[in-house]
Amino acid sequence: HLLLEKEQGRLSQPALLIVPTSLVGNWRHEAERFAPDLRVLCLQGDQRQQLFVQIPDHDLVISTYPLLARDQQQLQQHQYSWLILDEAQQVKNAQSKTRQLLAEFSIAQRLALTGTPMENHLGELWSIMDLLQPGLLGNQQQFQRLYRKPIEKDGDHERLVRLRTRISPFILRRTKQQVVQELPDKTEILCALDMGKQQAALYETVRLSTSSQIQQLMANKGLARSSIEVLDALLKLRQVCCDPRLLKTPAASKITESAKLEWLAEQLPIMLDEGRRVLIFSQFTQYLGLVGDHLKAQGIGFTKLTGQTKYRQRAIEEFTSGQVPVFLISLKAGGVGLNLTQADTVIHLDPWWNPAAEQQASDRAYRIGQTKEVFVYKLVISNSLEERILRLQAQKQQLADQLHQQGEAKSLSMLQDDVLAELLRPL
Repeated sequence: HLLLEKEQGRLSQPALLIVPTSLVGNWRHEAERFAPDLRVLCLQGDQRQQLFVQIPDHDLVISTYPLLARDQQQLQQHQYSWLILDEAQQVKNAQSKTRQLLAEFSIAQRLALTGTPMENHLGELWSIMDLLQPGLLGNQQQFQRLYRKPIEKDGDHERLVRLRTRISPFILRRTKQQVVQELPDKTEILCALDMGKQQAALYETVRLSTSSQIQQLMANKGLARSSIEVLDALLKLRQVCCDPRLLKTPAASKITESAKLEWLAEQLPIMLDEGRRVLIFSQFTQYLGLVGDHLKAQGIGFTKLTGQTKYRQRAIEEFTSGQVPVFLISLKAGGVGLNLTQADTVIHLDPWWNPAAEQQASDRAYRIGQTKEVFVYKLVISNSLEERILRLQAQKQQLADQLHQQGEAKSLSMLQDDVLAELLRPL
């Protein structure tokens, strides 16, 4: 589109593209491949201060969400024809500094690219839409009263239809199946694993202690004012499900059992013998480090991409070029935007709260250019917090589907106290 704008003489000023840090190289390579006539400027790295004066001489200027706060003043000294947000769910929080900074840019034409305009609740959709078309859905309080509460809490089908009708002229949505019908199959496999005695005993010990603390906190402060402690308790249980060593306590450090590492030790060599190329995702970068140590001990070659990876493109190319068969990726750093169709197997080591993040990560392999059937394995500890996370995922997926599809709206209301009790239920 930008190339056509340039050829038609309408791209009088550069387009400003904001992307996650890990996607700068990908965008540059894709522009070189599909639109070599576009003059592209990447504002990244310590030397970028010298590049700001060159902005008017380019057609496409690429910066990143983390750099906006540092570079806002220099960026706003120039005029742009377009503001384009890739992986726009990065601005789903209306109170975030990045989102507020973007709202200050005076750019008429705005475009948001995202596979997940709503990951957790309708307020995220408002944040993105209001940035693109201010006032379309009212202010945040009006949207909460007119749409979010009636739809999410009361299952109001009429309000859902009204919201869908209001936003549909501004959304171009096509599913992968509509665009590329020749894609091979994708098979999702839920692997329910049982913890060993020591790991299970630690889980129950942590659950009992945190449950008691949370009940006391809620009695004194209420749920809303106890959110940090609640999240910390849930984090500890998720860590035990992955590997006790993540917990950082003397008792946990002595436990060598890890049901998920044992599954990897058994299944991964079989997959690699079959010639598969594997992506392994986790929320916990430290956990990926433990997995990496495990792979080294087995003599399995791998590369890794996390928020601490300095040379991101090098890590990506080590996998895409075939140098190593396994790619360890943190969900936050590499769950979106990358084209990794060399892989035909995806392993999620731990479930995340919203299903969209996991789907986006799986689709690093299952996308245009894939010629082999893709297998997605989800490792979940039986009867634990992880299984209850899957149930919450199903609720969020239902809300996202109803936003875009016709059909009856069902009530998705679930009292927060009930959710917490379910999450902290015994093994």
